[in-house]
Amino acid sequence: MKEFSTENIRNVALISHSGAGKTTIGDAMLFVSGGNDRFGRVDDETSILDFDSEEIRRKTTISTSVAPVEWKNCKINILDTPGYFDFVGEVRSSLRVSDAALIVVDATGGVEVGTELVWQYASEYEIPVVFAVNKLDRENTDFQITLEQLNSSFDGRVIPLYLPVGKEASIKGVVDILKGVLLVSSPDGKVKEEPLTPDLEGIVQDAKEQLKEAACDGDDDLLEKYLEEGDLTDQEVLRGLRIAAMTRKVFLAVPASAAKLIGVAPVLDALKDFMPSPADVSAAVGTAPGSDEEIRRNPEGSEPFSALVFRTTADPYVGKLTVFRVYSGKFTSNGSCFNSTRGRTERIGQLYTMKGKTQEPVSHVVAGDIGAVAKLQETLTGDTLCRQEAPILFPEIKFPAPVYSVAVHPRTKGDEDKISSGLARLTEEDPTITVERNAETSETILSGLGEVHVDVTTTKLKKKFG
Repeated sequence: MKEFSTENIRNVALISHSGAGKTTIGDAMLFVSGGNDRFGRVDDETSILDFDSEEIRRKTTISTSVAPVEWKNCKINILDTPGYFDFVGEVRSSLRVSDAALIVVDATGGVEVGTELVWQYASEYEIPVVFAVNKLDRENTDFQITLEQLNSSFDGRVIPLYLPVGKEASIKGVVDILKGVLLVSSPDGKVKEEPLTPDLEGIVQDAKEQLKEAACDGDDDLLEKYLEEGDLTDQEVLRGLRIAAMTRKVFLAVPASAAKLIGVAPVLDALKDFMPSPADVSAAVGTAPGSDEEIRRNPEGSEPFSALVFRTTADPYVGKLTVFRVYSGKFTSNGSCFNSTRGRTERIGQLYTMKGKTQEPVSHVVAGDIGAVAKLQETLTGDTLCRQEAPILFPEIKFPAPVYSVAVHPRTKGDEDKISSGLARLTEEDPTITVERNAETSETILSGLGEVHVDVTTTKLKKKFG
């Protein structure tokens, strides 16, 4: 993979209510950008992002998958998270290391409970948001109605960056409001620009005025010019909108039908043009291990290395895989680092960049980027990795407490050690799982975030450890 500087990286969490088509948009991004030679689909069991056997069987995302999308000299790391409530721990860990979020909204259902929940999480982390209004090719969908629902639910600051052309089954593309052109998508993912039809010109002009007003929210100088002259250039609108979007003064919305590859390229453009790079965000704040002394690390190569682990998984080929976000310095293959959470030094082998279930070897991972390393002995999700000569400890990821418990019994008495080993490995992968021994009943109690969460865990236990 081509190497990207910190300024050209975007870390984006894909979040939504279950069933909104979030993973489909992620797979569509990979296809449209050339990251995959075919459009992977969940229903066809060909998704790049939903690759776990349980995800394929249930046709729903269970754990976060990471994939880089190369788009117009920018690397967009997409973190596809589960929409089902039982796996909300994955959403929280992904938002912890993301600089922006793409909230996918199902136009057939509008703002749902899960939409409100992920909005609250994104707000808690104070990260900017782009809304993708998906499934506009379905019956009884209307972009403007969904937009009104978004504004009613989320502070009245959601504005369209594009408008759909056609409705329901007749949707054929979107209008770029700023450029004033029609973008028609073809089945191969390519987008063709066409001039606006007369009936669209007035609508687009009104929408552009709304974008100009929103741009003024991001820059007082632009507001002054707009009030004096009554107009702004497209470049000025872009600049003001980017500031307003990154500071959460406005939230941009893009109409889409991911299944038809409509609006996918515009979503990528919105993430590239209006969401922050790691260089745009504030310095990462931590403390000196063993004290309350505050330490700040800027996302620069000259700073001492530091990273936060946000996911641990078991890969059938490379073993235990630790996924991290680098906050400062550069993480280099074939060396060592210090786990400041546990006070232990770890030997570092080959580093990787992730793309669903595959890993591509890399020599290093720069500040702001996401990578993975195999076979760390001590490190778990939420741990801080850094240089021992310049230690820092980042705040741990906040996970919800388990709410549903079952007793786990071995098939035979001889399987007790195997079950114990299996549960220990599963709790390493998923911090929202707890295991304890009930002294009164002498039972092993497995707890998780819901019935489905626990069922998935026990199914994995049976598959992996018999």
